Amino acid sequence: MTASFQDQNSASGRAVAIRKVPTGIRGFDSILMGGLPAGRTTLLSGGPGTGKTVFGLEFLHRGAEAGEPGIFVTFEERAEAVRDNARALGLGVEALEEAGQFVIVDADVPPELVLSGEFSIDGLLAILAGQAEAMGARRIVVDAVDVLIRIFQEPMRQQNQFQVLHNWLHDQGLTAVVTAKAVPDQLDQHPFLDFMADCVIRMDQRVVGQINTRRLRVLKYRGSGFLDNEYPYVIEADGLVLMPVSTADLSHQPLGERISAGGDELDAILGGGFRRASSVLLAGGSGTGKTTLACTFALAACQRSERALYISFEESQEALVSSLLSPGLDMRPALASGRLKILTAMPESMGVEHHLLRIFHAIDQFEPDHVIVDAISACSRMGSDQGAFDFLVRVVTWCKSRGITFVCTNQIARVSNPDEISGFGISSLVDTLVLLEQIHAPAYERRILVIKSRGSIHSHDYHSFAITDRGVSFALPQREGAGPGGAADADARGGER
Repeated sequence: MTASFQDQNSASGRAVAIRKVPTGIRGFDSILMGGLPAGRTTLLSGGPGTGKTVFGLEFLHRGAEAGEPGIFVTFEERAEAVRDNARALGLGVEALEEAGQFVIVDADVPPELVLSGEFSIDGLLAILAGQAEAMGARRIVVDAVDVLIRIFQEPMRQQNQFQVLHNWLHDQGLTAVVTAKAVPDQLDQHPFLDFMADCVIRMDQRVVGQINTRRLRVLKYRGSGFLDNEYPYVIEADGLVLMPVSTADLSHQPLGERISAGGDELDAILGGGFRRASSVLLAGGSGTGKTTLACTFALAACQRSERALYISFEESQEALVSSLLSPGLDMRPALASGRLKILTAMPESMGVEHHLLRIFHAIDQFEPDHVIVDAISACSRMGSDQGAFDFLVRVVTWCKSRGITFVCTNQIARVSNPDEISGFGISSLVDTLVLLEQIHAPAYERRILVIKSRGSIHSHDYHSFAITDRGVSFALPQREGAGPGGAADADARGGER
């Protein structure tokens, strides 16, 4: 269970291995570049509801499952309340307690001893030492150490007693997590905690645009590198989940072979269709046919016996299926076959991280070849435009790294600059950018323009199209010496990169 990190710590520049213990908390160890410092103390501080106790319980539970016994010391809650908390997270500890891999120590401090000045931490440490030796403990969590510190009224004694605890943990060789409450904007009530601890982690939660988000940041890590940005996290039914963009390098899969976008005419305009594992943006105003084209692509994929995950932020599954019957797109057979899955959600119903986790779970379980998001313009309702941008970047990156074709729609007002059509500045991330418009004078007309398509010799002209009860049809004018839609002109320019 112990990992190592190669750091340049010695005077000679020789690589020194920093022993680390993986926490098992999803996404967290990548932030720490391996895990918590083995045999050292980590301070975890945060306000109420940030998940400090959840973190400690999961750290011990994952360790006990891997054969590293652990002790949970609670100063604030009764032992049975701690067990209830663990059960609520699906981390039942009773079996581990029976196996001698997990123990809860209820460190209730008698008030009369405190008032008489007879209490010290030495007696508690003697009990813990005996317990640790008996079970061969490797990990320990001291939950709500601020409660212990607070009973010593003199600041110097507070610091001395925590120093005693810190030294004892080090001498025992236990990998320790010590939690402490911190009031927002007053994070340094006990600054000596930060200085003594080998690793310091802050957890907090904030509300932006009426959406609550929990965030975590590593402030220091002696002898090791770490990722020092803020990282959002969620508390799921089985513990904490972080989804950091943890590496600076890109691991995108190369673009694959061409696949049909949903019809021969559209494929001709695109220079042969979409590229597998590419990202595609369909942008236009209301009523321009974005959802129709996105669903046409999804059904074409299902007809090739491929899987498509359709994420709708605008309509329920029932409303979407019903509305698409008008242009002759029946999604019911694809849904019944299991090749099409529709995932719906109100953007404002949860924060960015919960949406991401829900989508990533669906991708892992359904294993789609293609993911469609309709519409990304609704993502700003997750809290902010920055949150929407983060959401989209991470979904696109997730799909690209797995070779999944990503198609999204974006509802926009009429714009004069094509660079504005992505809405959140993601146009540089997508491989194919398609603009859909409605023209009302001199006569009503829908038209399509492929602004870019990496690796494709596509048409650079506007093309008229119509949405009928038999699907979408395109007008492809023929020119002398040119293929559909001016392909010869595109060929002369060498296509797009």
